[in-house]
Amino acid sequence: MIHSRILQKEADSPEFDNQFNYRSLIGKIAYLEKGTRPELAYACHQCSRFSSAPRKAHGEAIKRIGRYLLGTADKGMFIEPDLRKSFEVYVDADFCGNWNERYGHDPDTARSRHGYVITYAGVPIIHKSQLQTEIALSSTESEYTGLSYALREAIPLMNLLKEMKRHGIPVLDHRPKVHCRVFEDNTGALEMARVHKWRPRTKHLCTKLHHFRSYVTRKEITIHPIDTEDQPADILTKPLAVELFIKHRKWLIGW
Repeated sequence: MIHSRILQKEADSPEFDNQFNYRSLIGKIAYLEKGTRPELAYACHQCSRFSSAPRKAHGEAIKRIGRYLLGTADKGMFIEPDLRKSFEVYVDADFCGNWNERYGHDPDTARSRHGYVITYAGVPIIHKSQLQTEIALSSTESEYTGLSYALREAIPLMNLLKEMKRHGIPVLDHRPKVHCRVFEDNTGALEMARVHKWRPRTKHLCTKLHHFRSYVTRKEITIHPIDTEDQPADILTKPLAVELFIKHRKWLIGW
């Protein structure tokens, strides 16, 4: 991001002057992001999109990330497990957040972005910020797509814990079944996930996105609403105001 503005191709900006190795720095930031700095996921992915032909504006965005890291060099992840919790999945999506009329010929500007955080015992274990591969036709569809992709990650972990329990391996979940709570802030996506019926407007959403419905039917996964301002996955989908960024960073990594 540049001053909370979504990065584009920046055709008016001069070419990047190669004062540092853009791709190499992206790789280093991505390493940090995956390990201990998940709050950088959105910014890192935004900059990496233009690593093949960066402009000066993209280089400035990298410098902003570097200054942020320099000012928080003594920080990492501060975690405090909550043994009362099992899996929780927080999902959010930004419908057509990259759209820019100036670059309307580029189909990537019409793609939505989703982000999700999967926690176990209250500790984040997986996070993701990515552009969706298919172009969503509504905010509901973009949110439901994010929900589906997040649960592709969560369900194998749930099944792994079930197998561990069958073999007598002690795990933190003390309930009879591993229970995954998914938090969504879009009412349309909530309705589609909870009420499994055929809808003319969403008939194109085939089994590719409906794969988790049997888990919802068996109540192994429950879908819960959450207020948009309390949705921590928001930090993975768009530039945020400083106050909201700090709030979600506190939830995500403890400071």
